[in-house]
Amino acid sequence: MGQVLHRSATTTAAVRRAIQHSQESMRTLARRHGINPKTVAKWQKRESTADRRTGPTVPRSTVLSVEQEAIIVSFRKHTHDQLKAHLTDFLRAYNFARRLKTLKGLTPYEYLCKLWTQTPDRFTLNPIHQMPGLNT
Repeated sequence: MGQVLHRSATTTAAVRRAIQHSQESMRTLARRHGINPKTVAKWQKRESTADRRTGPTVPRSTVLSVEQEAIIVSFRKHTHDQLKAHLTDFLRAYNFARRLKTLKGLTPYEYLCKLWTQTPDRFTLNPIHQMPGLNT
């Protein structure tokens, strides 16, 4: 049965053992096995011939506790509601201040002010409209 190595392995366990037990120079060993001298130096320093893990030394759990998940959900909901409100306010302000071709290049506010000054009798001033109510 053959040895299972990762894709970029340049040495086998037998070559690694030979490097670790040899007294020859790094350059000679590198030429003999057709590998980089840095690889020879690495295997001479190591105690074993097994590859080291490439991931974290202490695996971390990716599972959240119930409390942590509740905190994250509430934070997302809170920030999402704030972002949605801010975007709605921005769009209303943008559309209100936008100059429209149908109003001859005026914003809706400027157009209403112009109409108010030209024909104030078209507008009804009702004090009930000025009172705060349920939707204000």
